[in-house]
Amino acid sequence: MLNGKGEKPRHLGRGLESLLTPLSAFDMPGSPGSDPTSPPAASFPPDKELDASLRELPLDVIGPNPYQARTVWNEEDLAELTDSIRANGIIQPIVVRPFQGRYQIIAGERRFRAAQMASLAAIPALVREVTEEQLFEWSLVENIHRRDLNAIERAKAYQRYLNAFSLTQAEAAERLGEDRSVIANYLRLLDLPEDIRTMLIDGRLSMGHARAILGLPTDELRRKLANRAMAGRLSVRDVERLVRKHLADSPAQKATARPKSMHILDLEDRLKRQLGTRVAIQTARNGQRGRIVIEFDSIDDFSRIAETLGLACVDET
Repeated sequence: MLNGKGEKPRHLGRGLESLLTPLSAFDMPGSPGSDPTSPPAASFPPDKELDASLRELPLDVIGPNPYQARTVWNEEDLAELTDSIRANGIIQPIVVRPFQGRYQIIAGERRFRAAQMASLAAIPALVREVTEEQLFEWSLVENIHRRDLNAIERAKAYQRYLNAFSLTQAEAAERLGEDRSVIANYLRLLDLPEDIRTMLIDGRLSMGHARAILGLPTDELRRKLANRAMAGRLSVRDVERLVRKHLADSPAQKATARPKSMHILDLEDRLKRQLGTRVAIQTARNGQRGRIVIEFDSIDDFSRIAETLGLACVDET
């Protein structure tokens, strides 16, 4: 996909890696082995701009990122990082931008918080001149690519990213260097009731549990199964089995147990061949109304079927 200038879109996930390239140990004043009379030693890529942008900034002139996607900070992890900083100093600088005579964090707020807890006076930082839009975009991307975000935080980060830049899931996936199905699966979690989202945030349910629970048709049923899964410590496979059983036992499914006419069976067979998936035609007893159920096994399978049906808005689902 090309932009208006005929260029390929940026892959922000990869571009951000260059911004956050790991550096060798950067000793803070007072850390073991440091010499307070000489500047801290560090190894950098052969980049004059990068070298010039590295500074040691007082913590009290740095403010948080206003677009921080993370809402939950693990206190135990922060304490471990704090102990590591006390012992070894800051291994990787944070990234900031100048803002109103101070600095705003672009990436590295966890390290900044741990440095505060370690009672450091200053922290190594790479200073970047970025626009407000770039700050927002980089902040979202940096958080999206973190593995320790909880599932709901990541889902909300994806949603903000799509909305802020008016992207389809396919476009966002290409820019982030991810598979579209990954983004779609996270966004589906936002359809869950708030209490089930809280279970995900707290770690009482896994994303696998949540994806299975989404197969149920109502929030009431989803809540019942979520509470049962949590209380009974059910595995993801157990939850998937219960969802399949409920759907198989539902009145809509039982209605299809009546013998079908040869005409309906022939139509089903033709649709199956054309769409390459399972298709069921369900009719009311009077035969005057009903519905067609088309099954899909994954988001990619859904996209394929939608394209076969000529749906132009497939990337918006």
